[in-house]
Amino acid sequence: MELPPYATLGQKVWHYTFLVICGLIFFFLIAPILIIIPLSFNAENFFTFTPGMLALEADAYSLKHYEDFFTNPSWQSAMWNSIKIAPVATLLSVSLGTLAAVGLSQPHVPFRRAIMAILISPMIVPLIISAAGMYFFYSRIGMQGTYWGVVLAHAALGIPFVIITVTATLVGFDNSLTRASANLGADPVRTFFKVQMPLILPGVISGGLFAFITSFDEVVVVLFVGSAGQKTLPWQMFIGLREQISPTILAVATILVVISIGLLTTVEILRRRSERLRGMSPG
Repeated sequence: MELPPYATLGQKVWHYTFLVICGLIFFFLIAPILIIIPLSFNAENFFTFTPGMLALEADAYSLKHYEDFFTNPSWQSAMWNSIKIAPVATLLSVSLGTLAAVGLSQPHVPFRRAIMAILISPMIVPLIISAAGMYFFYSRIGMQGTYWGVVLAHAALGIPFVIITVTATLVGFDNSLTRASANLGADPVRTFFKVQMPLILPGVISGGLFAFITSFDEVVVVLFVGSAGQKTLPWQMFIGLREQISPTILAVATILVVISIGLLTTVEILRRRSERLRGMSPG
């Protein structure tokens, strides 16, 4: 954003000060990632930059940590567990979260604000409290340490993201479209899939991506409600930090960063597409 030509000296000073503050905050957030990525190519089993790396010597860099990730049975087992858990949890989150958002968008629903607060509470309540609560609940019903227990726990954490993104998409939705569909003889289910879903699809996909990232990167809940058979990738990383001090963690972290950047880029593209569909931004 550029300053107008009539800006005062004080406004100019504040403008550039604000830019500097934003730059420092951005650097503070991005610096750990900028350190981890080059360290993942370290030829030695160290978590620090070696003299050879600082001198940019070719022999100081290696892909052996990535090779260890793709060949080590422990890492591969954890990766496949994450792949088996995250998509199913995401599907449940998207299905339940979308239905909840559409229902709560109706003005005649009583206690909408209270219900919304309850549904998004997993985002507000500290994760350790949610994990402990799930552990005691699952222990009583026999789901502690089961695959579906972990899936349902991750789905509960992902639902708030879906509700928020879909609700934001529904803000600009024209309800006269659904009334017109009903007047033409379409039942509510057909109206939802033929009229509402195409318009709110960017928000649904965005919420699903956030739910997937939440499930794929989550470690606290799975430590409480999972078992050795459901050891996910973040769980294996936690073990690697606590017990093995394996530099392979850096390679895994870099892979997860690349995946997260790709998913967040997709979310931003979908957000802009959603705004164009609703007429909130130029095409």
